Amino acid sequence: MNTEKISISKLESIDCAFTHGGVFHSDDVFSAALLKIINPKIEIIRGFKVPDNFAGLVFDIGGGAYDHHQADNEIRENGIPYASFGKLWRDLGPELVGDIEAEKIDHSIVQPLDYTDNTGERNLLSSMISSFNPTWDEVTNAEDKFNEALNCATMFIQNKIKSCKSKERAKVIVEKALLSMKDNGIVVLPKFAPWSDTLIPSEAQLVIFPSQRGGFNLQVISSSFKNRKPKVNLPERWAGQKEEVLRNEIPELNFCHASGFLAAFDTLEGAKYGATIAIKEASKPTAEQGKRGIQKSLKISLMKLVRRMLHR
Repeated sequence: MNTEKISISKLESIDCAFTHGGVFHSDDVFSAALLKIINPKIEIIRGFKVPDNFAGLVFDIGGGAYDHHQADNEIRENGIPYASFGKLWRDLGPELVGDIEAEKIDHSIVQPLDYTDNTGERNLLSSMISSFNPTWDEVTNAEDKFNEALNCATMFIQNKIKSCKSKERAKVIVEKALLSMKDNGIVVLPKFAPWSDTLIPSEAQLVIFPSQRGGFNLQVISSSFKNRKPKVNLPERWAGQKEEVLRNEIPELNFCHASGFLAAFDTLEGAKYGATIAIKEASKPTAEQGKRGIQKSLKISLMKLVRRMLHR
């Protein structure tokens, strides 16, 4: 039975893996899915006791490197204990998608699943996997149900890995567009590509890209990854308005989302013009800001006057 951490090269040479039988959960299913993605030929064996002298990888049972039921189980710095999937992803994920993306997936997917398996609570993903278990009175092959859940989890992880790798390709496109950005802070992409990782920490204020529906989209950029407030807001008067109202102001403007985060234009020039208006208006103080500024100035002047009177 394995007591040492695994790597992709080692896993590719292993013929079989063992996990517990009976009712399955997201932890053992997603662990099995990750192993099958890396080594499609590996056989997943389920049972209630690890066979003597078992030479394959053991997970979610047996007390080895990839079990988590022992008293001295590892716990993350944020207090979430590792489950089997978390331990496998910690050791294999960075090799699959790189350190940065592996950490993102750990926070968004793996940790929530680890939490549910260690606490008995549920989330949507863990509940979906559990739903593949046979009902108490269902006459069916439990291994067939496990394999159905395994196929579902495998597709989910494969799509995540595919998305991570596509972001690396997108980064090249977005960085090139960012280098071509003029002083106005408007980035124009030659085609849509995931841009937030590159543009949020940059000096870019708005982004334009071709729409799948034709024309061009103008979208706001968040101030930071934690603060979703836009660096520049689109004009409030556009938000949720009918097309004819929008076209009265800018003939190429045909749509603006009710929340104001995205607007659609018939042409690139129209989108650039709309972006210019948004940035220009954002640089002007609003009536409320002007009012607060006047109040602040009056307050400072009053405090200075009081100090002079006290020192007479």
